[in-house]
Formats: sequence, structure tokens, C-alpha cells
Amino acid sequence: MSRSLLGLGQTELMNACPRLETDRLILRPFIDGDVDDYFAVLNTAEVRQALHLSESLDRSDAWQQMAWFLGQWALRGTGHWALEERSSGRFVGRAGLHYPERPDWPGVEVGWVLHPNYWGQGYATEAGAEAIRYAFEDLDLERIYSCILPENLQSQAVAQRLGMELLEERTMTYFPSSPHGIWSKAR
Repeated sequence: MSRSLLGLGQTELMNACPRLETDRLILRPFIDGDVDDYFAVLNTAEVRQALHLSESLDRSDAWQQMAWFLGQWALRGTGHWALEERSSGRFVGRAGLHYPERPDWPGVEVGWVLHPNYWGQGYATEAGAEAIRYAFEDLDLERIYSCILPENLQSQAVAQRLGMELLEERTMTYFPSSPHGIWSKAR
């Protein structure tokens, strides 16, 4: 598979982040006005612990992550969406398809990060299922992955609900301090 997913043309890639909807969520491109809400997600103790985020992570880092995901959509046809609750319009978190430039990354990853106020409500599973549907149906991918830290039991439970299986545990070069579980699902 080419790093420029599916050979999309430059014009298509510039507008590559689609807006999708599920029963309870809107999956949309990040906008500049999301930075405070997104930082509020990343700045919770629960999310910092689950993702091993540095205590020095700040609002600027949140903005850079948003720009990184938008850049992935433009360059690769994958990225994360901002998640918005349909009924209230509130920012819930992010979810989507991640394909970073890392030599030992297993492939296109489905992932999710939600504010702890929204944990346990099925939003991560709902967003993850829509991202997987998009990966298989719209991008025509054969396999999807999730890289989950072994102590992140909540994300492992979401992966299982999505029909993913643990393939292996491995330490990757970008995160040498801890192995990740490599979860996968074939089309």
C-alpha cells in the first residue's frame, strides 16, 4: 500500500477529511476553535495516564496534534476526526484512522481519545465502528490495527467490542519505554 493512500489526487486530498454521522455523534474535521476543548480532553488525569502523556503537554501541543491530524487527511487520506455529540453539539474527543510516518508502525490504526465525562457511554465504540466502516468500505483497506498500551484496559475493551484481536505485544521505536499491544481486524 502506498503511503499516499489509494492514489488519491492532490485536489481530493486537500478536502480529504469527510464529515460523517452516527446515531449520536458527528465526526468532522478539526477547526481552530476546537483547541481549548481538545486540550481539556488531553489535560485530564485519566487521559494523561492512559496515553502516558507528558505533564508538560500544553495547549500548543493540542493545537499541533489537531494540525497533524488535518495534515494526515491531506497527505494520506487518513486522520482523526473531532467528535461532537449530535444532541448537544458538545466536543467529546477525537477518533479515526492514524497512519504516522514511523518505520515500525503496523499499518492504518483506528483509535479514540474521549473526555472522561463521556467514558462508559459507548461513544468510543460508536466512533471506532464508523472509522472501521470507513476504512473498509471507503478506503478499501484489507486490515486495520490498534496500538494499545497493556494497562489501558478501557481501550482494550473497546477494541474487543469492535471485533479486534490481540496479535502481539511489541516495543516500537517511537515509544521505547513500554510495549504496545497490536490489535487487528481484517475486513
